[in-house]
Amino acid sequence: MICTFFGHRDCPESIKPTLLKTIKNQIEQGTRCFFVGNHGKFDAMALSCLRECKRKYTEIRYAVVLAYLPADPNTYLPDETIFPEGIESAPKRFAIDFRNRWMVNHSDVVISYVNRSWGGAAKYVKKAKNKGATVINLTNN
Repeated sequence: MICTFFGHRDCPESIKPTLLKTIKNQIEQGTRCFFVGNHGKFDAMALSCLRECKRKYTEIRYAVVLAYLPADPNTYLPDETIFPEGIESAPKRFAIDFRNRWMVNHSDVVISYVNRSWGGAAKYVKKAKNKGATVINLTNN
């Protein structure tokens, strides 16, 4: 199973323990691959939790799925990032949308922090639900 993350860029730091616990639960249920974006606080927290989990659960894999190259090339560890196939043909202003659709299409489970019905995170959580993916919304916990 593959798990991905969608959440508001301004989510509170206080959800990090719940996020970590949720990721560990997914690993214990058999999830071995995780995709995370690189925009906003929720993505940064998810990446931090994945790095922490990797120390204990060495069998998991995770990747930061990039829409375009980060300004600082030292932002991520070597072999920690991927570009979705075909993203090079997407105009820059649509690259995040392309990346997020790719993540939805390649995921079975979505861990989210969505507390409003508008915005990018809400849009892709809805797409994941429509696809039939399991969605775990941390605002409900």
